[in-house]
Amino acid sequence: MAADLGELLVPYMPTIRVPRTGDRVYKSECVFSFDSPESEGGLYVCMNTFLGFGREHVERHYRKTGQSVYMHLKRHVKELNRDFNGEDYEYEDEAKLVIFPDHFEIPLPNIEELPALVSESVLHELLCVSMHELESWEEEIQVSRHARSLRQLDNGVRIRPSGWKCQKCEMRENLWLNLTDGAVLCGKWFFDGSGGNGHALDHFKETKYPLAVKMETITPDGADVYSFEEEEAVLDPHISEHLSHFGIDMLQMQKKVGCQRLIQESGMKLKAVFGSGYTGVKNLGNSCYLGTVIQVLFSIPDFQRMYVGNLQRIFDYSPLDPSQDFATQIVCVCVSVCDAQMLSFQHQQKGVSPRMLKALVSRGHPEFSSNRQQDAHEFLQHMVNLVERNSAGSENPSDVFRFLVEERVQCCQTRRVRYTQRVDYCIQLPAPIEAATNREELVAYETKRREAEENMQAPPDPVTARIPFTACLQAFTEPENVPDFWSSALQAKSAGVKTSRFSSFPEYLVLQIKKFTFGVDWVPKKLDLAIDVPDFLDLSRLRATGLQTSEEELPDLLPPIVLPEDTRGTEQGTLLVHSNISEQPLHTSTDFAAVMQLAEMGFPLEACRKAVYYTGNMGPEMAFNWIIAHMEEPEALMDPGPSTSESPMGGTPPGNSPPEESISILTSMGFPRAHSIQALKATNNNLERALDWIFIHPEQQEEESDALSDEADTQPNDNAFSNGNNTHSDSTLSPDRGASGPRVKDGPGRYELFAFISHMGASTMSGHYVCHIKKEGRWVIYNDHKVCLSERPPKDLGYIYFYHRLSSS
Repeated sequence: MAADLGELLVPYMPTIRVPRTGDRVYKSECVFSFDSPESEGGLYVCMNTFLGFGREHVERHYRKTGQSVYMHLKRHVKELNRDFNGEDYEYEDEAKLVIFPDHFEIPLPNIEELPALVSESVLHELLCVSMHELESWEEEIQVSRHARSLRQLDNGVRIRPSGWKCQKCEMRENLWLNLTDGAVLCGKWFFDGSGGNGHALDHFKETKYPLAVKMETITPDGADVYSFEEEEAVLDPHISEHLSHFGIDMLQMQKKVGCQRLIQESGMKLKAVFGSGYTGVKNLGNSCYLGTVIQVLFSIPDFQRMYVGNLQRIFDYSPLDPSQDFATQIVCVCVSVCDAQMLSFQHQQKGVSPRMLKALVSRGHPEFSSNRQQDAHEFLQHMVNLVERNSAGSENPSDVFRFLVEERVQCCQTRRVRYTQRVDYCIQLPAPIEAATNREELVAYETKRREAEENMQAPPDPVTARIPFTACLQAFTEPENVPDFWSSALQAKSAGVKTSRFSSFPEYLVLQIKKFTFGVDWVPKKLDLAIDVPDFLDLSRLRATGLQTSEEELPDLLPPIVLPEDTRGTEQGTLLVHSNISEQPLHTSTDFAAVMQLAEMGFPLEACRKAVYYTGNMGPEMAFNWIIAHMEEPEALMDPGPSTSESPMGGTPPGNSPPEESISILTSMGFPRAHSIQALKATNNNLERALDWIFIHPEQQEEESDALSDEADTQPNDNAFSNGNNTHSDSTLSPDRGASGPRVKDGPGRYELFAFISHMGASTMSGHYVCHIKKEGRWVIYNDHKVCLSERPPKDLGYIYFYHRLSSS
C-alpha cells in the first residue's frame, strides 16, 4: 500500500520545495483562521508555498493554485490541566503527507517504506519541511538561558526603596538594576524606547553580566527583564529570588500598584465568560496595546458588518499569499473575536494570537514593528489610517469616528474673525491638575515624597489627583492664544485667540485623556489621575454656529510674501517684501542658509522664506517652530501663485502625480480624486496640509470633471453612508458639506459610554493595557486572553474612552 501511495507522489515531485533561508513555514496557524495542529481538523502546510490552512480552507487553496501536496500536522492533547491562571498540556504529534483532491495519506516519518526512487530524493526534503525550525511567528517573550544559572555576587549591595539614580551620571529615569552585581545604571533608547546615556550597556560590555531589570517596573506580579547577551526582553522565572538578593521584596511593592490592581480588578473572583464576542487576544509580548484596540474596534457593528459580513467574498478574492493581505487578516481576527463558533476552543480561556495581523500592520513602522510596548492611542490612529487606506471603493467602517471641527480665530484688536474647518477622529481632553478636588492632599504627598527621597526612606503611598470631568471639558473649550498671529485686517502681528467647536458629531466619539507628558529629559511620563467620566454625555452645546450676523470676517489676505530681490545694484542678500495691498519694497537682510535648510526638510520654499523673515533671522530652529505653529493656518504657508512656486520645493512639479497611496487616503474620506491630486500637488504631498487646503478651496471642488474614468474606482460607495443602510443610528451626511466634502455621519451630540482602555505603568513605553466593554447590558474586562464579567469597572482610571450616539427616540 505504501508503495502504491509512493508512486502517486512521483508526478508531484517538481512542485515540492525545500524552505530556504528567509522562507516562513506556517506550521502553527492557518492563514485564514486560527486553526492549528491542535484543532480538530489539524493544519495542512502547502509543500510549495509553506502556507498553513485549516481543514475548511485547504480545499480553497487547492482549487485556486492546483497545488496538490500538503503536510497534515495534528497535535493530540493527552493531558490538560484547565486552570484559569495556567494551562499545562502534554502533546503527541502526528504528521502525514496528503495528496489532493483524493486525500491520499502517507504517514510520516515512515517515508523510508516508500520506493527507492521516491525515498532517496524526497525523504530529507519532507522531513526538513516538517521538522525545520525557521523563524517563527511567535513573538512571545522567552525565558532567558541565563535565568536558572545566574551568578549573583555576595558584595553586600542593598537597594534602597526610593531615590534611585544612575551610578555614573546621576540620571533618575530609565534605570536598570544589574542582577549580578546590583549596579543601578541608566538605559538607552534601543531597548526600552526612552532616554538615557547607555551606562547599563557599557557595564555589560565591561563585566559580561547578562541580565538587568528595569527598576520602575518591579511589582508583585513581576518586572521587565532585559538580556544584554541575548539582545532582547526575556523572562526570569526566579526574578523574586534574584531581587531579594539585593534586599528588594517584590511583595512590598504592593502599595505602588494600587491603581493597577483596581484596573485589572485583582483580588476579585471574576466569572470567566466564553462564546461569540467574548474571545480574548493573546499577548505576543508587549502587544497588549494591539489587543485592546482590536477588541474595541471589532465590537462596533460597522466593523463587524464590513468584515464579518463580507467574509466569503474577501476569502475568495484573497491573493495567493493571504498572510500579506490586510482585509484577509482583519477578517481572520475580527471573525474569531466576534464569532466563537469559528474557533475550536469555544469554552476555554485560550484566546487568539494575531501574529500575522501584527506583522502586517506594523511592517515598516519604526515603533509598532518592534517588540516594545507602544501607545494604544497612537496604534488606534494607525489602524484607522490603514482601514481607510484599504477601504477605497467600498464602505469605510472608520467613517463612524470622523467629524469636523470648526476653529474660530479672532483678532483681539479689531474683533474680526476667521472660520476654518478640519477633519478629526479623536478629542484629546486636557487634565488640569489645578482643578483637582484633593489639592491639599496632593501637596502634602509631594512634600512627604521629597523628604523620603532625601532621607533614603520608603516613599509614601501615592495619591491620585481627582479631577472633575467638567473641568477637562472646560479646559478643552476655553479660548487659547494664537502665537505669532498675523491679522489680515491690520496687516501686522496682533494678539489672537482660537476656540474650537464641533461642526459635526461622529457616530462614535473617542476621547483621550492627556495623561502623558514629557519630563525634563524628554522621557514620556504619566500623570496619576482619576476623572469622573460620565456614562452619558451631552455635547450639544458645543456644536459650531458658524459666522454670526454680528461678526465681521477678517479679510482674505495672505501675510507679506518674502521674495528674492534682483541683487544688481544692491547688497547681496537683500529681500523685497510685498504685501497684497502695497507694492512698496521693504529692505531687510535674510539668512538664506536657514531658508534652504528648512526647504530641504520638505516645507514649501515660500513658507520657509516667511518663517525666516517673521522670526527676525533668529536661525532655522526658530523658523521651524514658526512653521509648526502656523500649520493650522495653511494660508499663511501657501505659495501665492505660479510666480513664486517655480521651485520644485514649492510643490509637486507639473505632470508628476502624487503618491497613489496619499490619493487613496483622501478619496476614501469622500473627496473627489482630481481635487485630492490638486491639493497634494499644492502642499508638496503633505496629507495634513492637503486636507486643510481642500477646506479653504471648496469652490474648486465644484469644478471637478465628470470625465475622470477612474473616479468611480476610488470614490466610496454612497450607499454605505445613506441613512437607509444605517438603521441602527440617527447619523446622516452633514448637510452643508454636500457630495464633494468629507463624508461625516452627523447627528445629535448625545452619547453613552460603551468601552474604555486603561493603562498601567509609568510611561507609554512600559506597563500594560486592558479594556472594558459594555456588552448585553453588562461590563466585561478583556485582559489579554482572559475575558471575565467586570465587578467594578474602573471608569475613572481610563486612558481612552469610546462613546456611541444615543438614538433620538
